[in-house]
Amino acid sequence: MADRITYVGLDAHKDSVVVATAASGLRGEAREYGRIANTATALDRLLKKLGGDGSTLRFCYEAGPCGYGICRRLSAQGHECVVVAPSLIPKRAGDRVKTDRRDAASLAKLHRAGELTSVWVPDVQHEAVRDLVRARLDAVHSLRRARQQLSGFLLRQGCHYGRPAWTKLHRRWLAGLKFEQAIHHLFLEDYIQAVEAAAVRRNRLTTQIEAMLPDWSLAPVVAALQTMRGMALVNAATLIAELGDLTRFTDPRQLMAYLGLVPSEHSSGRSVKRGGITKAGNTRLAGC
Repeated sequence: MADRITYVGLDAHKDSVVVATAASGLRGEAREYGRIANTATALDRLLKKLGGDGSTLRFCYEAGPCGYGICRRLSAQGHECVVVAPSLIPKRAGDRVKTDRRDAASLAKLHRAGELTSVWVPDVQHEAVRDLVRARLDAVHSLRRARQQLSGFLLRQGCHYGRPAWTKLHRRWLAGLKFEQAIHHLFLEDYIQAVEAAAVRRNRLTTQIEAMLPDWSLAPVVAALQTMRGMALVNAATLIAELGDLTRFTDPRQLMAYLGLVPSEHSSGRSVKRGGITKAGNTRLAGC
């Protein structure tokens, strides 16, 4: 007799997790289990209750802000757990009812049918490196926004600088600006301080990336990428942090699809129309 398999759909939130189960087989609706706290103790209690009959448990939940903690804990205890890509979950046209219970039940049934697409779950060290790289990217965006705000203020005041900006000469020019209204000097100083603080944060995170690279398992791959022309350390670290282990891609087509570098197509019958690249990949890799 084949082992019984129970497919478990989890709708995870910050404080709670809604659970639904679906027995193996082609038929049978998903059964609502209930809502549990999003804690390790509540998760261990759930495992004991669902696995009490000796059935094999296969879990799934959507990727989101709750991270991979649930997946890692379930996997550490020998259970299969996949983190699902939310954008690739099949949805019925015209379905306008969305609740936590329906989401959990839908995940359980789709997991049983094999209709879900899982995402790659990084290890703890790789996730820490990726968080550091993303923090630097946020700092770069903050610096760009602060500079744009300062440039907009100067443009409104009729102050134009005809040379390359954000150099030492540009900073001297900023320090020598005079305004009729005293309050405008306060605005200028505040904008300049915001730009300098954002630049310090960006540089600090860049230094931290350089310091953590020697201890990273994928550091040799980052070093190899830097042999390519135009690929600096930060670009290479960002690329590998987002891609992860390149061996998880079975062929170049999978890698190109992940990056969004495959051509779009809209064909029907004898009509074949191909357009530009989809750009549907990881948006954080656009600047690498």
